[in-house]
Amino acid sequence: MVLVSTNMAAALRSAGVLLRDRLVYGGSRACQPRRCQSSAATAAAATETAQRARSPRPQVQPGNRKPKTGILMLNMGGPETVGEVHDFLLRLFSDRDLMTLPVQNKLGPFIAKRRTPKIQEQYRRIGGGSPIKMWTTKQGEGMVKLLDELSPHTAPHKYYIGFRYVHPLTEEAVEEMERDGLERAIAFTQYPQYSCSTTGSSLNAIYRYYNEVGKKPTMKWSTIDRWPTHPLLIQCFADHILKELDHFPLEKRREVVILFSAHSLPMSVVNRGDPYPQEVGATVQRVMDKLGYSNPYRLVWQSKVGPMPWLGPLTNEAIRGLCERGRKNILLVPIAFTSDHIETLYELDIEYSQVLASEKYIL
Repeated sequence: MVLVSTNMAAALRSAGVLLRDRLVYGGSRACQPRRCQSSAATAAAATETAQRARSPRPQVQPGNRKPKTGILMLNMGGPETVGEVHDFLLRLFSDRDLMTLPVQNKLGPFIAKRRTPKIQEQYRRIGGGSPIKMWTTKQGEGMVKLLDELSPHTAPHKYYIGFRYVHPLTEEAVEEMERDGLERAIAFTQYPQYSCSTTGSSLNAIYRYYNEVGKKPTMKWSTIDRWPTHPLLIQCFADHILKELDHFPLEKRREVVILFSAHSLPMSVVNRGDPYPQEVGATVQRVMDKLGYSNPYRLVWQSKVGPMPWLGPLTNEAIRGLCERGRKNILLVPIAFTSDHIETLYELDIEYSQVLASEKYIL
């Protein structure tokens, strides 16, 4: 089984074009294909990634000029150390945009406390923390450099990181943007496909910030709340899939099953009309159209939490089912992520790629 990830350079080009259009009109291992490897090799690579993630990378503005346009990069975030896991989970399970629980003010903290040891161990397995801040920083640096070239009349550009569940929180980033005296601000989601529980939650955090401080924005806001079928994103996935298919024997290449894996959602969220499943499906459809439907494919869902119904089929169950039917040539593609974090480094790289591969002898 082989795992493919998005390419940062292509993602930056997509971001640059999206933002240029908005301004004018209105890696991470993510750079590298993944393959199954030993647990020791995975742990060593993850440790190196986590150490780099914790190294500060300050922004440098050209000539120290005051930024004119700010781009707020919205994402969930992830704990940089195991000591931050509990607070991360507490914020996550307390977010009513993400999930609605009975007596959430009590049940949310209970679930967070109960799950903390298990999640801490997962972060230890990938090097002790999430690299998502490091990769977002790298992407932000490349993005503003590209934007200064593409759109000089809105330069200088400055990126800001706004996470929902770890620092820097979305509200903290907005406060910094206001202090910087920007003329324009763009809320740029790092989730290609829109969901009320992800991008919607981040946008609500911006609204709540201004509501709580009792002030109107001093800068002009616009949003990029989704980009599931952007041509460069689709081309990026297609190029990497073709590259990885070349590693399979020629006589088996067209039999390889492409499994597109996306983060699942509770059915309670889906049933209230959330567009996320359709937008993920649109990404998959465009990628397969670009590939000429050369291979069998499935859309599967990962990261289910708790006993309540979630979107399926689940990724691990789909892999097992294919193997039981003798379909052991599988290409696993994370279709809804733009950088590495726990769902790719642990769940896909370790739990699925290694554990299931060893159980089912996937080649």
